[in-house]
Amino acid sequence: MGRIHKLPVSVVNRIAAGEVVERPASVVKELLENAIDAGPTRIDVAIEQGGIALVRVVDDGGGIDPEDLSLAVSQHATSKLRVAEDLERIDTLGFRGEALASVGEVARLVIRSRTRMADSGASIEVNGGRMGEVVPEGCSIGTTVEVHQLFGNVPARRAFLRAPSTEWSHASEAFVRTALAHPAVAMSLTHNGRRLHDLPAADRWATRIGGLFGMPLAERLLEIDATDGEIGLHGFVGRPEDDMASTRLQHLFVGGRPFRDRSILHAVQEAYRGVLLSGRQPIVFLRFEVPPDMVDVNVHPAKIEVRFREPSRLYRLVLSALRTKFLASDLGTRLAPPALQIAQTSLQSSQVMPLSEGDVAAWFGSSAASSGWQSTAAGNRSAGSADVPAWERVEQAASVGQEMAVQMHDRYIVVESALGIEVIDQHALHERVLYEGLKDSLARGSLEVQSLLIPETLDLTPAELEIITAHAETLAQAGMRVEPFGGATVIVTSKPVLVGNASAADIVREVIGRLTASVAGSGMLVDEVLHGLACRAAIKAGDPLSQAEVDTLVQDRRRVQDSHHCPHGRPTSLTLSRQDLDRQFLRT
Repeated sequence: MGRIHKLPVSVVNRIAAGEVVERPASVVKELLENAIDAGPTRIDVAIEQGGIALVRVVDDGGGIDPEDLSLAVSQHATSKLRVAEDLERIDTLGFRGEALASVGEVARLVIRSRTRMADSGASIEVNGGRMGEVVPEGCSIGTTVEVHQLFGNVPARRAFLRAPSTEWSHASEAFVRTALAHPAVAMSLTHNGRRLHDLPAADRWATRIGGLFGMPLAERLLEIDATDGEIGLHGFVGRPEDDMASTRLQHLFVGGRPFRDRSILHAVQEAYRGVLLSGRQPIVFLRFEVPPDMVDVNVHPAKIEVRFREPSRLYRLVLSALRTKFLASDLGTRLAPPALQIAQTSLQSSQVMPLSEGDVAAWFGSSAASSGWQSTAAGNRSAGSADVPAWERVEQAASVGQEMAVQMHDRYIVVESALGIEVIDQHALHERVLYEGLKDSLARGSLEVQSLLIPETLDLTPAELEIITAHAETLAQAGMRVEPFGGATVIVTSKPVLVGNASAADIVREVIGRLTASVAGSGMLVDEVLHGLACRAAIKAGDPLSQAEVDTLVQDRRRVQDSHHCPHGRPTSLTLSRQDLDRQFLRT
């Protein structure tokens, strides 16, 4: 007897499930793709226990005929392909006909559906691969798919699932990606009975982005439009000052399908070269229009990767479109005056204005005396000193024998030292000063915290809310108290005195990005929070300083450890020795 034999259908389906159904988020993705293909005006998603207990997707699309229900849950049965050539021009999201069969093999699957022309509907149930009968059922037009107890009949797979909170984070991200890709469809998301998203249909992509991530963010984005023959590019990218610590706000779409592509993201990074700090990530929402025969979406079991026929054309298109937009835009870093900061903000205020000299004085003057900043910078500020030309301030300092320190181009401080000339990056140095002050105060148990008279509200994604909830104690330890405010909205009720008038909401956004990207152990999470606090609160390149403020910052560096580098490892100063100068002027 030969040793080769055909596998039973149940084994084939379970193998397919291993490729397609990794976790509840995979189920959400597959069911949403089927729902979108049905041509609905609305889709409602309900999840329980992170999707482990239940995933329910309801659409008002075309529905499934009763005679097709048993085929719908069979292996490799689909209405979207007829012949092999159709694989060369795929214009639907689901096409393999394996998702429902795979899900039914590892969970209890219930489908209820009614077509638009029918007076009633029908239902079918598949439990652990055992298919039930199709039975008549009264239901609304469209389709409802329920997946109960995922991997309930496969204990080995279920053991690898994470905590419900973690699975919920992944499932909500799957919803967000689909909602971003299809703004014309109204969509809602509910978890454990609580409505997190209720998105109306939108005719503008920016409206859907704002509905998911907040309108202040959407209104600050730069719009991108470009074409190269039959290839089109449309979308939005963030301003350099709205950078992130992680890639969680980078979304690419083609043919209504979210995808990953290292080459395109490399083009994005290249476009931001020189305007974005090393290690920081831009905000990117890009949608590509590519003829179906120029893209292969069938290269990954979960369809999260695609292959383009001419990837270099897309690379050049992205790079050119972003650089052209940047050249035509004012990308100067600005900071909103405290009086104009918007309480409800996403990544940054949508109303941004440059700081006046008085605003800078108020901003620095509100910092804690323990940092050394408040005690001298605001009190010693000389009227009109910022208006004195740099060369004249140099002469004044030299005439009285003081260490000479002047601000150049509102971003660098030039100091005459015993060695020669030192050029200081004001943001990098102030970030180190703030970080060390926060760390020292926390270690000594003397961190001063101010309660906000008007708490700042912050709209989060479900994944961000999960991060904040999981690390609320760590945030509170660092002086940031964040409390739930209903749905995915939170309020920030306090912040450390050391961060001055920096927006508490902006600080929380920065911290979320760092916690998302961090792989540090629990003992280092507080340090990640302190990094975020210092980075967002530090003075920025482009902030004009008075002479008193310049002198104070230069003095503060002598009081902190590792002042030669910022907390991220960037140098805070460069030294050009007298010998270097002599060589340049041919004196040696």
